[in-house]
Amino acid sequence: MAAGVPASIGRINAANAEDALFLKVFGSEVIAAYEQASVTEGADMVRSISSGKSATFPVIGRTAAAYHVPGAEIVGTDINHNERVITINDLLVSSAFLSNFEEAKNHYDLRSIYSTELGRALAFQKDKHILQTIGLASLGGAGATGLDAGTTVTNTGIASSTAATAANAVIQALFDAASALDSHYVPKEGRKAFIRLEEYYKLANATNAVNVDFTQGNGGIDSGKVMRIAGIELVPTPHFVSSNVTAFPAKGSATQGGSAPQTVNLSNYVCLVTGTGAGASVGTVKLMDLAVESEYDIRRQGTLMAAKYAMGHGIVRAESAIGIKEA
Repeated sequence: MAAGVPASIGRINAANAEDALFLKVFGSEVIAAYEQASVTEGADMVRSISSGKSATFPVIGRTAAAYHVPGAEIVGTDINHNERVITINDLLVSSAFLSNFEEAKNHYDLRSIYSTELGRALAFQKDKHILQTIGLASLGGAGATGLDAGTTVTNTGIASSTAATAANAVIQALFDAASALDSHYVPKEGRKAFIRLEEYYKLANATNAVNVDFTQGNGGIDSGKVMRIAGIELVPTPHFVSSNVTAFPAKGSATQGGSAPQTVNLSNYVCLVTGTGAGASVGTVKLMDLAVESEYDIRRQGTLMAAKYAMGHGIVRAESAIGIKEA
């Protein structure tokens, strides 16, 4: 009797590696977890490069208008230009090794859990870098002559032990941030506020933030959500950076930005506001977008799973960034 022919469920057109298709499942799980976990997705201006270590972002100033004198020649008005050069960080890797023996003893699916955690680890690190860069932008100078610098709003009422007082102070600070963005001609559409959880939930419990009589479904105590304040979308951020990031880690370290860390003192910060799209304060350069690899190692009797990317972040428009502090 002839031997049975097993279905090639992991091979492409019954050829190539036995697990060629299985890796794609793992890869899609990592990418999905990355996208779901990242709170800063879409908050930056992104450029992809195929080689090299950096990319430039043009910064163009404003022009002026003047009344014409009859008969006078119109010769044009100079417009200030500058550029921001953003360099990529080291290759960031999140990996896990899964022993065949340990997996066989286990009674639940480890690979799905591991792939989720790999995606989350990369997403959280990217978020921290972007938040640190928004903080740098809020402290930064104008990108070109005639443009505005970043802004810091300090409201000591945010530190009040009375929740209502603290919430009102956050609301006032967000209106101050909106006013600053308006004065800097930052587009109203797409503004985001990455806010510490403590302040976010005080706002969700504040009657003047979620009152159904005049906030038009802006959230409520039942959902624990508040959508917008002063036209700015609120993004609760569990991994908000509120510390003094000063250390340069060793080459290859995954902490604080690899070889080009976004060092900044964000102590006492509770919220970082930025424009997005054309009004983004942060630029991102991607050399290697999120990618996943998986390989069985016969010598170690297990599978190594790895997710990685190579990108860097820098200031593009300082005038689009507002830092909110409690002290």
